Amino acid sequence: MSFFDLTLAALHQQMAPLHVSHVHTLWRAIYREGERQPADRQDFLPPLQKWLRTLDPLFFPEAVHTIPSHDGLTHKILLQLADSAQIETVLMGYPGRHTACLSTQVGCAMGCVFCATGQGGFTRHLAAGEIVSQVLHHQAILRQNGQGHLRNLVLMGMGEPLHNYAAVMAALDIISDTRGINIGPRRISISTVGVVPGIRRMAEENSPYNLAVSLHGATQAERARLVPVAKKWPLEELIDTCHFYCKKTARKIFFEWTLIENENDTTEQARALSDLLVGMPAHINLIPLNPTAGYNGAPSLRAVKFKTILRAAGFPVTIRQRRGIDVAAGCGQLAANCGQLAAS
Repeated sequence: MSFFDLTLAALHQQMAPLHVSHVHTLWRAIYREGERQPADRQDFLPPLQKWLRTLDPLFFPEAVHTIPSHDGLTHKILLQLADSAQIETVLMGYPGRHTACLSTQVGCAMGCVFCATGQGGFTRHLAAGEIVSQVLHHQAILRQNGQGHLRNLVLMGMGEPLHNYAAVMAALDIISDTRGINIGPRRISISTVGVVPGIRRMAEENSPYNLAVSLHGATQAERARLVPVAKKWPLEELIDTCHFYCKKTARKIFFEWTLIENENDTTEQARALSDLLVGMPAHINLIPLNPTAGYNGAPSLRAVKFKTILRAAGFPVTIRQRRGIDVAAGCGQLAANCGQLAAS
């Protein structure tokens, strides 16, 4: 277990012989001030310095490559972990704010046909600290460039967050702690392809984070063609669970729909989607397909029409702004291939 796997409560247990003030001093230095070598801090009191010398050096993932998009607003970063596994994470700049897209696994076991991560298969889960360290890496970049702090996080990078439930929630406990990184739960979104037990657990635990469900099909047959996990958790079960979540938490769900030309972008499918979600507090996020090497589909040209039909049915709808497509940093494109991009 690394230091970054520890929640503040767990750190209190680790540092039990020391006064509580030492715990909060260390927590603030690392998570608010961005300290990377706390053992060298001369302003720490001797008991804290002595405790720090008993630790292994803090391990921060190494940035192997950082690839900026042509417009300079998006940066895709390839990080190498302690076991030499590699993940990608993305920093996106918007007017007055920055958002980071985090990975939660090395690879992904869900196998969505249009997703580069899914096409590559699953290697392992990330530990909580490996998720947290991505945030620290982005914060360091912003601090170095005088650009403030991260405002929003989306767990939409490599991997299925609810397949790695315990580590994800432990990481978010650290990230949202007001005494440290302090990114509020309402500014953190967890995206799932439809892992029913995880959604139900979020509801039962009243998890404070935003939930986004990747749907992509309004019938079981359509969805199963694109999302193999639909065979394990059929559409009817997923929608029933989403109703349970909304009722239990009194919160809406963001439904994501990747628009693929002649696959799931017709007028009939838009109407079927509106019928499927009737009675549910939902926001629909349309995502034009981003290209990947393992899938021959094309982005739909009917996004505006699709949006119009859903809005007429009473749903709030947005078409996601495409960012970083030129460096394969868009939704569904992450596959730890920054090296190839850098060399090309």
